[in-house]
Amino acid sequence: MYLGLDLGTSGIKALVIDDNQNVVDEASAALEVLRPASGWSEQRPADWITATSNILDDLHGRGALAGLRGIGLSGQMHGATLLDAHDNVLRNCILWNDTRAHEEAAALDADPRFRAQSGNIVFPGFTAPKILWVARNEPEIRAKLAKVLLPKDYLRLWLTGDHVSDMSDAAGTSWLDPGRRDWSDDLLAACGLDRSHMPALAEGSAPTGTLRPEIASRWGLSDSVVVAGGGGDNAASAVGVGAVAPGQAFVSLGTSGVLFAASDRYSPDPASSVHTFCHALPGLWHQMGVILSATDSLNWYARLTGTDAAILTGELGALQAPGRALFLPYLGGERTPHNDARVRGALIGLAHDTDRVAGTRAVLEGVAFAIRDCFDALTATGTRIDSLVAVGGGSRSRYWLELIATTLGVPVSVPEAGDLGAAFGAARLGMMAATGAGGEIATPPRFADTIFPAPDLSGAFAEAHRRYRATYSALKELS
Repeated sequence: MYLGLDLGTSGIKALVIDDNQNVVDEASAALEVLRPASGWSEQRPADWITATSNILDDLHGRGALAGLRGIGLSGQMHGATLLDAHDNVLRNCILWNDTRAHEEAAALDADPRFRAQSGNIVFPGFTAPKILWVARNEPEIRAKLAKVLLPKDYLRLWLTGDHVSDMSDAAGTSWLDPGRRDWSDDLLAACGLDRSHMPALAEGSAPTGTLRPEIASRWGLSDSVVVAGGGGDNAASAVGVGAVAPGQAFVSLGTSGVLFAASDRYSPDPASSVHTFCHALPGLWHQMGVILSATDSLNWYARLTGTDAAILTGELGALQAPGRALFLPYLGGERTPHNDARVRGALIGLAHDTDRVAGTRAVLEGVAFAIRDCFDALTATGTRIDSLVAVGGGSRSRYWLELIATTLGVPVSVPEAGDLGAAFGAARLGMMAATGAGGEIATPPRFADTIFPAPDLSGAFAEAHRRYRATYSALKELS
């Protein structure tokens, strides 16, 4: 058996697969996001351990961990988990969608070394500017800082006692040189850090350690169980859906939205606000556009209307041309293509006949238009996307997938087995680390359906997207 653990923003998912990559069992546990100020987003690392322990209790109680050989980790990227010299947590983890460090990010991005060596814009949500924010606003914490870990790597520390990260997750810190697949001493020094503050690096499919005796004995596991390097959530999702060769792509509708394409070349283009990171497998890289609020937007609207999100999407019926209502999904700023931490969302074009269903359509359309912005940014760099695999919780809405296929003008395929995202990819990486297998086992899934664009509506959605872009330009200084 091989276990994948995906530390997401809203919860932790676990998936157990066997030697034939059949899903044997799964479990999940919710996580709380703390928002103590506007634009802030934090979690307590202790909650990650509690949630993972509860999941392992569930799986162990059902016998799903018997014969476990390997564990793979995936997780939300960019989070700053700050530890002292004794591995004590110094403060809540500052998450990927936290925009408080926008001034620090702008200062680092103005240093030409960062784009040149990291291959990316320094976004406010990335790890490096958060350290400068802590130094400026919480100097007593910065004085005790001994190690910076990404969220999933804190889970690894708990499991194995080792400070290790993988290439794909480390590439989102602004301290890694993805072309060299190594930390940049220059970029670390620019933040007052050195390699001693960083975890060791490993490829996502490589073994990084074995279970601590206390962990193994608690759940009746062998202490020879291998923990793989793993991957950032999107790279792990790509391993899960088989996007491990040039031109293969997926769209993820999770808390954030991602458009991801694999590549065998490192071809950064920071000016486009497209992310260029290492993949979770050796010799591969990927490009992706990221929007900060995908299902987060739908969940926000569900709270506003006092209705479950699944009920909202279930009311929609057949795909319709966009109405007058228009939603900008910038609830916590936006990354691709605007790199705008200050902008906030908007719901405009409201009329007397704008009802709950019209509002739901507008919210889903706004997210689709934001993904279209990512599509345009990726393809402008020469990346080709002929079709997509849909993953993430939002992929359960057929209406949303029809909307995205039509807005992007490409077919969207739905895996037969449902959500084969980051947890499944992490399990595959755990299998690779335990068995010595490579990317050849990361095959595409069987598809239950392929959704094609609606040609009779493509013109209407293209015009609505043009209006969406114009609305951002008009409102960005007002929000």
